[in-house]
Amino acid sequence: MVHFVDAKTLVNARGSMNVYRGCTHGCIYCDSRSRCYRFTHPFEDVEVKRNAPELLEKTLSSKRKKCMIGTGSMSDPYMHCEDELRMTRRCLEVIERHGFGATLITKSDLVLRDIDLLERINRKARCVVQMTLTTYDEETCSILEPDVCGTERRFEVLKELRDRGIPTVVWLTPILPFINDTWENISGILGYCEEARVSGVICFDMGMTLRDGNREYYYTALDEHFPGLRDRYVRTYGDSYVIRSPNADGLMRMFRRRCEENGMISDPDACFEFIGRFPENGRQTTLDI
Repeated sequence: MVHFVDAKTLVNARGSMNVYRGCTHGCIYCDSRSRCYRFTHPFEDVEVKRNAPELLEKTLSSKRKKCMIGTGSMSDPYMHCEDELRMTRRCLEVIERHGFGATLITKSDLVLRDIDLLERINRKARCVVQMTLTTYDEETCSILEPDVCGTERRFEVLKELRDRGIPTVVWLTPILPFINDTWENISGILGYCEEARVSGVICFDMGMTLRDGNREYYYTALDEHFPGLRDRYVRTYGDSYVIRSPNADGLMRMFRRRCEENGMISDPDACFEFIGRFPENGRQTTLDI
């Protein structure tokens, strides 16, 4: 389900945009459901900024210095409606035409539909694709992220991007205590990252965040799929915002060691610097808007 709006602005001063608001992937842990984001419509009723390409055209045509334009921080740019609406592709076409760089965050293999365009952007300026991987076991992945392709398919996407020369970064987050906070899970995902030769892996810590809005949705999902686990969360964490795995210290040591051994950036700030680096001057710039 979608509804359309005319947006007043699209790109913020850091070069980030979202052409959609809401999501249909159904991830049980999604922070974007939090009340602090003040959704005035159901989360799955995706808001489409129908004038996004025109707003982006206006912004980039007046921008003197090129930079990376990012999308996907709040809503996946390749959720189901993009297959028909092609809003993300239209915005990428504007980016390519004006010689800017592009970076996006997604869980969807629909990104491969636009690999021709991403290749052109990467040749002309720079393109970095960020892919979220949380759960190595496919059955568990289908519970945590039910309406998007599984982790193995995302691994195939990463390899295809690698073969096309498009750099990639993996978001290894969130890690859900008592569910996917295991050595086997983290090791399996890192194995995928190593084989796909990703440039970096973003992991702030082994855990997740919960706040009003997404906490209630998450706990309802726990009741359905992991009976009794809600009570364990409440006993262990109360109403805490940061939910850190009891296994976090050991998992983080293993994570950093594997990244170092395989030449993958593991420091989040260094990953963000890599993602935002525009080839013209080696550093991300801000939009003078």
